[in-house]
Amino acid sequence: MKKYVPNSLFFTAAVIALIVLLRFLNWLPLSLEQGIARKYSSIEEVKAKLNIKKIYAPSYFPENFAWPPYEIIAQTKPFTSVTMKFRRTDRMSSTLVICQSDTAAPLTDSFPRMAQLKESITYPLKGRQALLDVGICRDKEPCSSMTWLEGRYRIAVAVESPPFELIKISESMLH
Repeated sequence: MKKYVPNSLFFTAAVIALIVLLRFLNWLPLSLEQGIARKYSSIEEVKAKLNIKKIYAPSYFPENFAWPPYEIIAQTKPFTSVTMKFRRTDRMSSTLVICQSDTAAPLTDSFPRMAQLKESITYPLKGRQALLDVGICRDKEPCSSMTWLEGRYRIAVAVESPPFELIKISESMLH
């Protein structure tokens, strides 16, 4: 019995040391590459970890979309960008995407794909000039997108629905 006690203590210590080493190796790349694009679990986590003071999120949210976002991807290097993806309550695909990025940054490619652009107009959005695109998505659903400048950011909102919901969502992001 006495022989097993030191062996079990040694084994337990080795397992604990291995867990600590693996956690350190998992933490190391994130600390060295702070700010690169990665997934976050909440808007609050993005604000805290990337020190982004203002994240534009809608205060109006249609009933047929699920809140909170099912995916948030954010970064500060090489440019600041926060992309939030939402699903309809009856579908699994992204049907609403909101992206906030530095004005010089490229637009995200995660928007619902517009197969046919029907109209593109300048729309007055609470004192700002927004570009409103209306068309048909690949699955023959109506879709629309709106883009405008807000301080140092370009805000882009795209949704698989007619522009009425998009306009309400976009207006609720501005106070």
